[in-house]
Amino acid sequence: MTLHHVAYGEGTPVLALHGWTPDHRLMTGPLEPFFADLPGYRRLYPDLPGMGASPAGEIDNSDGIMAALLEFIDTEIGDEPFVLIGESYGGYLARGLVAQRPSQVLGLSLLCPIGVALENADRTVPDHVVLEVEPGLIESLSPEEVGDFTEIAVIQTAEVLRQYREDVVPGLDAADTVAMERIRKNWALTVAPESGPAYTRPTLVLCGRQDAIVGFADQYALLPHYPRATYAVLDLAGHNLQIEQPELMGVLFRDWLGRIAREAH
Repeated sequence: MTLHHVAYGEGTPVLALHGWTPDHRLMTGPLEPFFADLPGYRRLYPDLPGMGASPAGEIDNSDGIMAALLEFIDTEIGDEPFVLIGESYGGYLARGLVAQRPSQVLGLSLLCPIGVALENADRTVPDHVVLEVEPGLIESLSPEEVGDFTEIAVIQTAEVLRQYREDVVPGLDAADTVAMERIRKNWALTVAPESGPAYTRPTLVLCGRQDAIVGFADQYALLPHYPRATYAVLDLAGHNLQIEQPELMGVLFRDWLGRIAREAH
């Protein structure tokens, strides 16, 4: 299967995997401004099967998505070492990639990842709260946005809404919902993340303190498998941490990439 993707820059490959339902724009939106003043990285942003412009074909489980990702890596990266970033479900897949190809992954970053509990009903999550609302913003939303945006956003400002509309909504609109419903019934990977030896390269785990989708507690339980992990829980951040706390995320990303660079030398 050929995955639709966009790529920018030259240098060490960086593979960035978006979450369930959106597309590559979920990752390009926050990461490309960050990489703008960091030369030496070739950023690869695929659309996962059934999402964005990547067809699902006959895929009916996460194993099929993983197979498509491995084929993408073989085609676009080959056997070259690469940096890996995964958001939410993309974080689950990223952990699965590490289990299969630990020696090829130079460093791992998990952004609001699914933790030890794959299914929503089994997760430890806080109740959804809203900590900042810009006056008049909610009244300006369409009925669809009121449901989609307000049910996940902890910071409800014009700037967060703008980025949500640019980075998240296009993917939601493009998703093949029939295929995703089929895949969702078989979500667990056969080769489970953390099934192999501990991953001992630089790792970053970023969680939102107010993330009512995946929470932050289930990710702490992953740390024994990642002894080189920085684990940070950011206040004023929900599941859209990348657009609610972009500056702090950038500081921690820069530290993580610096640790990877020092390891490489």
